[in-house]
Amino acid sequence: MAFGYDHVELLLLVISLLFFASIFTDKLSSKFGIPALLLFLAVGMVFGEDGIGGIEFNNTDGAEMLGSIALCVILFAGGMGTKFVDIKPVIGPGVTLATVGVLLTWLFSGLAIWGVFQLYGSFSVITLPYALLLAATMSSTDAASVFGILGNKGIRLKHNLRPLLELESGSNDPMAYIITATMISVLTQDVSGWQIGLSVLISITWSVAFGLVVGFGFAKLMTWMMQKMTLSNSSLYPIMILTACIFIYSMAYFLGGNSYLAVYIGGLVIGNSRFPYKRNTMGFIDGLSWLFQLLMFLVLGLLVTPHNLGKVVIPALLVSAIMMLVARPLAVYLSLWPFKKFNRIDKAFTSWVGLKGAVPIVLAIKCASEGVTNSDILFNIAFVCTLVSLLAQGTSLAALAKRMRLTLPKEDRQPPLHFDISLPEEIQEKAIEVLVTEEMAPVGTHLMDLGLSKDSLVIMLRRGDEYIFPNGQTLIEDGDYLLLMSDQDHAIVRTYDEDMWELELIRNTGEFFSQLFHADEPKKKAVSDLFKRTKKK
Repeated sequence: MAFGYDHVELLLLVISLLFFASIFTDKLSSKFGIPALLLFLAVGMVFGEDGIGGIEFNNTDGAEMLGSIALCVILFAGGMGTKFVDIKPVIGPGVTLATVGVLLTWLFSGLAIWGVFQLYGSFSVITLPYALLLAATMSSTDAASVFGILGNKGIRLKHNLRPLLELESGSNDPMAYIITATMISVLTQDVSGWQIGLSVLISITWSVAFGLVVGFGFAKLMTWMMQKMTLSNSSLYPIMILTACIFIYSMAYFLGGNSYLAVYIGGLVIGNSRFPYKRNTMGFIDGLSWLFQLLMFLVLGLLVTPHNLGKVVIPALLVSAIMMLVARPLAVYLSLWPFKKFNRIDKAFTSWVGLKGAVPIVLAIKCASEGVTNSDILFNIAFVCTLVSLLAQGTSLAALAKRMRLTLPKEDRQPPLHFDISLPEEIQEKAIEVLVTEEMAPVGTHLMDLGLSKDSLVIMLRRGDEYIFPNGQTLIEDGDYLLLMSDQDHAIVRTYDEDMWELELIRNTGEFFSQLFHADEPKKKAVSDLFKRTKKK
């Protein structure tokens, strides 16, 4: 099915159906542990030229432009969501992985890919420069995949591994972009060997330096402006931040810096600064990031023609194995060798989180737009490698981290879901939502009878669709939701017999309420029975 831009209604209908299909796959992602990004990609393929939808989409220039814009927003959102206090202990190893690690991954992969294709024999077009170009497109880890998988699954890791991986993935795309651009010049122009090395060195130095300066400088200017000025409409603050993201990306490009590094640094600076309506703005940018991830992977799925992948499947699987099992581990171990705080298990897990995503495909599309010969082979190999990475690495991260004993317990505090109010970030972290049950508050119980400690304050009560500002004499009913503020995890407790607190199950309030009200039915019943037994003592 092909349609032109004159069929606006049909275009919008198709886009909405694709979006619905992708959004509904999120349930499958949660249930079976499949990365949502992979499912978005699959939806695009199902509705593509070889799928049931039969949608013909071959606009590589449009896909490249969309990919660049999407990566801009995704990296900016990733920077905004990263707390500087978390990445401060891992700045050294993170930057090393994002620079030296990418260079080593590129070099090891390129040489190995060239050797494999020489033995394979069916692809004589894979010369050493071409193999190095293919390796360059896949030398970085993908920020959208890492942020999406770690964030969506709520994986918390020991030894600051999560901020390390997020910092690496958010800042290593510039290096991959520079190497790819250099290798494109090698294949399309007459460039000698020493010129290649000099060009890479100059490009890296200039791009990184100006990317840092532009990202940091304009982000600081933007936060200062937002703190000093007052806009008439609060809805303009998120739009202003989005405009800052686009402005930083564009200015970095025109000044010769790396745009992707600039927007990540800009997002990091803005996200760690104070400004009005920050929580609403963070939610807006995060939602926009998911929108662009969805759209980008959908378009990439539509762009690929599955029947063309058959002839590259075997070499692509070999390339994937080389990068996952040889090149990436070697690069990680050598890059982290000076940092003694990471043990071999940390390095092994970091090696496995070499997730690929949209970046290799977008860079492969760039190769086609720049006139690289046989770029279709490169695109198809990059696409298969991305699928393999998301399937093999993306689906196994949570289980592998648990098996390696690298996981930390999930946060006990859950963000309030039944109170649609905006709170400052510092206060938001101390807000706890509690569902009242009959065991907690029998008929006739007043708020003051709940036995809350002096460190806790009930600031709002929700009963159905009604919101109440309670006092100590307010009657509490089964099914009420309480919004509490507390400085201590153990402050929100019901004062029963002291013998009850011998049980570690309810020593931590957040864990207790989570188990009681958000567990499966057998566990709910077990905890409820525990309450009844202890009340009888």
